[in-house]
Amino acid sequence: MIQDFKGKTAVLTGAGSGFGLECARLGARLGMNLVLVDVQQDALDAAAAELRAAGAAVLAQRVDVSSAEQMDALAADVVQRFGAPHVVFNNAGVAAGGLVWENSVKEWEWVLGVNLWGVIHGVRLFTPLMLAAAAQDPNYRGHIVNTASMAGLLTPPNMGVYNVSKHAVVSLTETLYQDLKLVSDQVSASVLCPYFVPTGISQSHRNKPAALAGEHPTQSQIIGQAMSDKAVSSGKVTAAQVAQKVFDAMAANQFYIYSHPKALGNARQRFDAIVAGHNPADPFAERPEIGVALRAQLRAG
Repeated sequence: MIQDFKGKTAVLTGAGSGFGLECARLGARLGMNLVLVDVQQDALDAAAAELRAAGAAVLAQRVDVSSAEQMDALAADVVQRFGAPHVVFNNAGVAAGGLVWENSVKEWEWVLGVNLWGVIHGVRLFTPLMLAAAAQDPNYRGHIVNTASMAGLLTPPNMGVYNVSKHAVVSLTETLYQDLKLVSDQVSASVLCPYFVPTGISQSHRNKPAALAGEHPTQSQIIGQAMSDKAVSSGKVTAAQVAQKVFDAMAANQFYIYSHPKALGNARQRFDAIVAGHNPADPFAERPEIGVALRAQLRAG
């Protein structure tokens, strides 16, 4: 667990907006060195300027986290500038919806590339550096936080490609936690599972790669985008509040980080069904009008 963040180094992907930016702001207030990573140059530049003005030492890099080569170069630059990091927040993420058979290969590659491979690269590159630092210094403490989602614990319909990516992140991070416990008491991990929080993720299409530019959304994808926009924009928990939860969890060595613990009732229903061997529960049981409307819209076409 890390209880004193001053002078420590944090690497944050998706740092230009949302959870990444709010965690960077909190890190700056706590006196951390910041490595800001984003694929959107203007957002990255704005974040870097703001945090430098706040007094933080900043290394800002435009990186596509799905690229092994770009992430390799990032890790080398981090070590050269600050040495081994103490906090790695593998947070960059994109969202895409629609009926699961309607996503194109390019869309699967994009979502899994950012949401899953971005985390894989962060884990494979920075964990060895952190363990090496721990072996050299008994006072070193490191923590890796991977952003999943409540969609990593649930299976809401009409957003399968996103669900798949986030379930994989939960599994990866739970395994990382157990693997770290085998080899070190100085480095640990947490998984962030937010529900609907106003961030920029519902507008992920702003950073779609050029290969996806010519694809036209299906009816289910249009409906899914509208539902996502409404749910995310109406969220009452802020990204800044979630950032505080992230830092509190690192200080307490708490693994699961939730923005909306009440949503775990749905996760309990899912796991109860798994254990009992029942068919998956109706995801619209508590809000049947949503299910009625969604079915009507999808069957109208």
